[in-house]
Amino acid sequence: MKNLTVSASPHVRASDTVTGIMLDVIIALIPSLIASVVIFGFRTLLITFVCVACCVLFELLSRKIMKRDVTIGDLSAVVTGMLLAFNLPVSIPLWMCVIGCFFAIVVIKQFFGGIGQNFVNPAIGGRIVMLVSFSSAMTNWTEPLVWRSGVDAETTATPLSILKNANGVYDGLPSLRDMFLGIRGGCIGEVCAAALIIGGIYLILRRVIKPTIPLCFIGTVAVIMLMAGKGDFKFMCYELLSGGLLLGAVFMATDYATSPITTKGKIIFAVGCGVITSVIRLFANLPEGVSYSIIIMNILVPHIEALTRPKPFGTVKEKKNKEEAAS
Repeated sequence: MKNLTVSASPHVRASDTVTGIMLDVIIALIPSLIASVVIFGFRTLLITFVCVACCVLFELLSRKIMKRDVTIGDLSAVVTGMLLAFNLPVSIPLWMCVIGCFFAIVVIKQFFGGIGQNFVNPAIGGRIVMLVSFSSAMTNWTEPLVWRSGVDAETTATPLSILKNANGVYDGLPSLRDMFLGIRGGCIGEVCAAALIIGGIYLILRRVIKPTIPLCFIGTVAVIMLMAGKGDFKFMCYELLSGGLLLGAVFMATDYATSPITTKGKIIFAVGCGVITSVIRLFANLPEGVSYSIIIMNILVPHIEALTRPKPFGTVKEKKNKEEAAS
């Protein structure tokens, strides 16, 4: 006679681990890191190293001080450090990176219990704190190396800033080919669309993320910008390749802890991100809105989950009789 084994759920287990998932994300970010070095120079490596080192150190110290298990081995702090670095200009002072890492790890992540319990994406939260605190340094864009003429660095405007007042004239913008390859001003990890797409495809093939959120997010922006541009396909392409849309849609909007679980919820979440991003880009004083859109939708995720919660199999919705409803 066989014994009946009784155990707590979950009963179906996968071989995936947090460390393995984070390692896949790191691998997916490497093409963008290589591209940033080619485009902006080796200071991108220094910024990335400082952000990663500070995030790991702050996580270690905060876990020790809070008397919790040390979790730096899961590599989530490394991913946060890389994503925060990718959202910074290459000219950013290193001491500002330290402050951004502190807010991302200690305030946004560890104060709420650690990985999986933060209510917004830590890297985006850290970036917004830096953007509000150090707006000048955070919007000081450096020209790509191939544009520089014998000087160490020159400042430039981002394509989104130019698009604000373009009125259908694109003379001051890089070509769409240069936009795709990253030969433009911007944050170090957001400029090369080709590298970001390669990383996104890798994550999808590895089943780390599903394409639902990236496709719905980018697709929503594409549709709105096509309408805003009155059918101008070139305007739409510039909007899709500019700013941090691809970086945010692929690597930050898909964060497990701050995005919905169900497919319907993911669609609502991504469309909301796309709409808010487009509204900010078209009507607000800020040229970019990806970070704000993601963090706003992060806050709304519990409500999206409640609205899209699947009905357990076999349950029947209780009907209130008319007398109870009337009373």
